[in-house]
Amino acid sequence: MQTILGAGGAIANHLAKELKKYSSEIRLVSRNPKKINDTDEIFSADLTDKESVDKAVVGSEVVYLTAGLPYNSKTWQRDWPVIMQNVIDACVKHHTRLVFFDNVYAYTPDGVSNMTENARKEPQTKKGKVRLDLFNMIFEAIKNRGLHALIARSADFYGKDVKTGFLNFGVIDKLKKRSKALWQSDVNKIHSFTYVPDAAKGVAILGNTPDAYNQEWHLPTSNQKWSGKDFINYIAGQLNTKPRYFILNKPMIALIGIFSKTVKELGEMQYQNDRDYFFDSSKFNIRFSFVPTTYEDGIKEILQ
Repeated sequence: MQTILGAGGAIANHLAKELKKYSSEIRLVSRNPKKINDTDEIFSADLTDKESVDKAVVGSEVVYLTAGLPYNSKTWQRDWPVIMQNVIDACVKHHTRLVFFDNVYAYTPDGVSNMTENARKEPQTKKGKVRLDLFNMIFEAIKNRGLHALIARSADFYGKDVKTGFLNFGVIDKLKKRSKALWQSDVNKIHSFTYVPDAAKGVAILGNTPDAYNQEWHLPTSNQKWSGKDFINYIAGQLNTKPRYFILNKPMIALIGIFSKTVKELGEMQYQNDRDYFFDSSKFNIRFSFVPTTYEDGIKEILQ
């Protein structure tokens, strides 16, 4: 049995399909889970409830924590430590391996221009500090409680079924409507994006590779160094429309943030957009002889 905690999101849905290569028994866990494969077992649970998580993990060889919370610092500070503690306790109790799908927020702002698994973890943001706490919880349990776990980290992601990815809603969806694309802070800076099908394949491979545990991995991501303008120009060209765009900068975020809590939350994260943001997945690519999807092919797949 392999179990996905936080089923229903873009990564989880693709992961459920990939896991069929490794197990005939897949359990999908969320508040309102729906089958992806005909044979999936669905289990309704609130991940902030310790007893529910314990029952969801029972019988699992591997648990994949892919849950996403509303993009709100206070919600993250309140709920993420509880969820992680519940999951760690259940995995230790039932001798279950843990795979945590993570982002890059724990890295120091000075390191985003060349992110590897060895990049320094010294976040300056509220959300980044939450992610660092989760990282520390996992590795403390590995060291002192016998937990077998790994962290599978992704850059900002994009893909056919991604509704919240910035490249999707800010550029692709806007240009499809012949509207101006939306970019954050500086359109001339490099920005890496992880293709969701590649990320899901990577998570499944790692979860089923015994010697991959007790370490960090960057999920397969193109090594092309495209700027925001490169993405906008290419996508506009594919859609036969003009590459027009609007820059959402810090003053604009502060202004709109008065009326939108979601936009306000983007303010502290602009260090990921006002400088180069390059995500290096060569450790994974070399170890598993994996060639990530190019931006050209990924974008064409979305636009089909």
